[in-house]
Amino acid sequence: MINSEMTVREVAIQEPAATRVFEKLKIDYCCGGQRPLTEACGSVGIDVESVIRMLAEVTQSKPEASNAVNFADLSLTDLITHIVSTHHVFTRDEMNRLEALTSKVIGAHGANHPELRHVGELLQRLSMELKLHMFKEERVLFPYIEGMEQAAAQHQPRPFAPFGTVNNPVRMMMMEHDAAGEILHQLRVTTSNYKVPPDACISYQTLYEALDGFEKDLHQHIHLENNILFPKAVELELTEKSMTT
Repeated sequence: MINSEMTVREVAIQEPAATRVFEKLKIDYCCGGQRPLTEACGSVGIDVESVIRMLAEVTQSKPEASNAVNFADLSLTDLITHIVSTHHVFTRDEMNRLEALTSKVIGAHGANHPELRHVGELLQRLSMELKLHMFKEERVLFPYIEGMEQAAAQHQPRPFAPFGTVNNPVRMMMMEHDAAGEILHQLRVTTSNYKVPPDACISYQTLYEALDGFEKDLHQHIHLENNILFPKAVELELTEKSMTT
């Protein structure tokens, strides 16, 4: 049962459908997942008991919710496969589409809507940072986590960690997640919550809808890493260390 003493992270892990409610209420469940539910609700001016009722309704009223994948039950390797094949692929493809769409909209409406140039700058910065971020995860951190899990299953020593402990790259990735979250916040502020102006063309409307969808996917992406993958990887390394000492 969900209660006010739980953290946002714990709620999102226990009830994956809860993330839909958090998105609707603008409650940060990825980078800010460690906050108690009461505090998170207070920060957006909503009574925690009302939110708990909404969470109960969404998990009971959606037939597909019971059949949803419980990512907390996946192996680290399977979770990584999902993150890369679903969220990393989407992020790369969508950033390319968004960059082209933004350039088109700036060309058509930039004179009357100077905030669009700031949107373009923010998106370019976010794209550069996320591409490097995902490259480091796919080439360094994720292979190490997979190797560590495989070694544990085979009762073999964990692989050599050139970064000392998995805590080090995990901490860096989480800091980069925070930075991405701040850019997303700036995008939302700059666009007045993606409110389309009266003179907007179809491309303008499409851009704002796509940015909103991109933000939601990145929230889910970061949630899976910050709240499930990284804590389980740290716990596995600690367990392996304790068994060899």
